[in-house]
Amino acid sequence: MLGLGKKDRELDAAMRELAGADTVAFGGVGFAGQILPATDAYRHVERALADHPEQARKKVDRLLRDGTPAGKAYAATLLEAVDPAAGRDAWERLRGDDGEFTTFSGCVMGRTTLREYAAERLAGG
Repeated sequence: MLGLGKKDRELDAAMRELAGADTVAFGGVGFAGQILPATDAYRHVERALADHPEQARKKVDRLLRDGTPAGKAYAATLLEAVDPAAGRDAWERLRGDDGEFTTFSGCVMGRTTLREYAAERLAGG
């Protein structure tokens, strides 16, 4: 039982990190390939969805509703991986959100809105 409590605390910490995220990055960023705390948290939640899907899914749904724009993008991406239909629905809802966030793809930093990011995801990008 102690292990589950620790896993719950770790999942909650990862969700808090994602809920306050201001940057979306799925790999290392910058020349050094640094892993951002939000990226590490995303990976933790991704594993939790595989290990205990019901508990983690509820938290991802909450993140989609209450997170920062970057947090919502992470949530929709997580949903898309485990339930493509739910992921598509999430991206459809986010397509009307003008919240802004920073993106990283390797060394390239950008800025976008949830509206633009969701439209790109729905178009298969």
